[in-house]
Amino acid sequence: MVEKTTVSISMEGHRGGGAQRRIRFIDYARNEPGPQEVLRIEYDPNRTSHIALVKHKETGAISYIIACEGLRAGDEVESFRAGIPDRLLKEMGGKIDPAILSVRISRRGNCMPISMIPVGTIVHNIGEQKNGEAKYCRAAGAYGRIVAKIPEKGKAIVQLQSGEQRYVSLEAAATLGVTSNSAHHNEKLGKAGRNRHKGIRPTVRGVAQNKCDHPMGGGRGKSKGNKLSMSPWGVLAKGGFKTRIGKNVNKNKVKDRPRGKARK
Repeated sequence: MVEKTTVSISMEGHRGGGAQRRIRFIDYARNEPGPQEVLRIEYDPNRTSHIALVKHKETGAISYIIACEGLRAGDEVESFRAGIPDRLLKEMGGKIDPAILSVRISRRGNCMPISMIPVGTIVHNIGEQKNGEAKYCRAAGAYGRIVAKIPEKGKAIVQLQSGEQRYVSLEAAATLGVTSNSAHHNEKLGKAGRNRHKGIRPTVRGVAQNKCDHPMGGGRGKSKGNKLSMSPWGVLAKGGFKTRIGKNVNKNKVKDRPRGKARK
């Protein structure tokens, strides 16, 4: 069985208490080749998307992966990170036939390098480096789109849901399809206790706290001491304060997400 351990939640940032949860270790790398059968789709309290329990048909190894929309028990998924398997090469007559290859590998839940995915394809669980794990589009209903490939640079351009475009390695892995549970944003808590069960404690305004607990705290009445809105750690919260300046500029960002009027 897949190992599970109890989660511990820190008290910092309005977090604490909540129902005990167990960690489901997710295979974000998908390095093991060969077909895997989906045993069942499960709910995971640690993430917004659903997860799929898969069993390797050759080795019998069991692992969890992020389930995509439309994936059901009994389906077959496979990872092609290690390259095209010999059985597919024999089926194609010893050489790669793009038409047959596209039909055989283009199934939801299959993982492969971006170099094998056609431009315009919708993917999730997108990696950043050649041998790295999935980094982007892992939450419920998240997906990205392969916008372009630049073989001379060994990079591809991926557009995220926000509209931001980023460079990723051409040999980084991605999974076909959209992450499951896309209706998660429609969830209604119904009562404050639902948040407490999740380990989220009540949020208190900064001006209502003591001076030792928040920069805007202290004083009498509703005064904030003529200070700009900021976090408990003194980071500005309004006025277009930028968090990526100087050495923190993201060099992999090709195009920023649309803001203001351009967003409409």
